[in-house]
Amino acid sequence: MIKKVILDRNQQPTAEQIRQIEEAAKREIIFDEDSPELTPAMEKAFRLAAKNRNTQRKTMIS
Repeated sequence: MIKKVILDRNQQPTAEQIRQIEEAAKREIIFDEDSPELTPAMEKAFRLAAKNRNTQRKTMIS
Protein backbone atom coordinates (compact mmCIF):
# COMPACT_ATOMS: atom_id res chain seq x y z
CA MET A 1 0.00 0.00 0.00
CA ILE A 2 1.26 3.46 -0.89
CA LYS A 3 0.56 6.43 1.33
CA LYS A 4 1.00 9.90 -0.08
CA VAL A 5 1.36 12.94 2.17
CA ILE A 6 1.87 16.45 0.90
CA LEU A 7 3.90 18.70 3.18
CA ASP A 8 4.11 22.45 3.02
CA ARG A 9 7.62 23.80 2.55
CA ASN A 10 8.07 24.62 6.26
CA GLN A 11 6.02 21.73 7.65
CA GLN A 12 7.84 18.89 9.41
CA PRO A 13 6.69 15.24 9.30
CA THR A 14 4.95 13.99 12.43
CA ALA A 15 6.53 11.42 14.75
CA GLU A 16 4.05 8.85 13.39
CA GLN A 17 5.07 9.58 9.80
CA ILE A 18 8.75 9.25 10.69
CA ARG A 19 8.03 5.93 12.43
CA GLN A 20 6.18 4.65 9.34
CA ILE A 21 9.09 5.61 7.08
CA GLU A 22 11.59 3.89 9.37
CA GLU A 23 9.45 0.72 9.46
CA ALA A 24 9.08 0.72 5.67
CA ALA A 25 12.85 1.09 5.23
CA LYS A 26 13.37 -2.16 7.18
CA ARG A 27 11.13 -4.19 4.87
CA GLU A 28 12.52 -6.27 2.03
CA ILE A 29 11.61 -5.23 -1.51
CA ILE A 30 9.31 -7.75 -3.18
CA PHE A 31 9.46 -7.82 -6.97
CA ASP A 32 6.66 -9.29 -9.11
CA GLU A 33 5.43 -9.21 -12.72
CA ASP A 34 3.94 -5.73 -12.22
CA SER A 35 7.14 -4.29 -10.75
CA PRO A 36 10.13 -6.40 -11.80
CA GLU A 37 13.67 -5.83 -10.61
CA LEU A 38 15.52 -3.46 -12.95
CA THR A 39 18.40 -4.71 -15.03
CA PRO A 40 21.53 -2.51 -15.03
CA ALA A 41 20.56 -1.17 -18.49
CA MET A 42 17.02 -0.36 -17.35
CA GLU A 43 18.35 1.36 -14.23
CA LYS A 44 20.75 3.45 -16.33
CA ALA A 45 17.90 4.52 -18.64
CA PHE A 46 15.71 5.36 -15.65
CA ARG A 47 18.42 7.53 -14.07
CA LEU A 48 19.01 9.34 -17.39
CA ALA A 49 15.27 10.00 -17.83
CA ALA A 50 15.03 11.39 -14.29
CA LYS A 51 18.08 13.60 -14.85
CA ASN A 52 16.59 14.97 -18.08
CA ARG A 53 13.24 15.56 -16.37
CA ASN A 54 14.90 17.46 -13.53
CA THR A 55 16.91 19.57 -15.98
CA GLN A 56 13.71 20.51 -17.82
CA ARG A 57 11.99 21.43 -14.54
CA LYS A 58 14.81 23.79 -13.60
CA THR A 59 14.50 25.49 -17.01
CA MET A 60 10.72 25.89 -16.62
CA ILE A 61 11.02 27.36 -13.10
CA SER A 62 13.67 29.94 -14.05
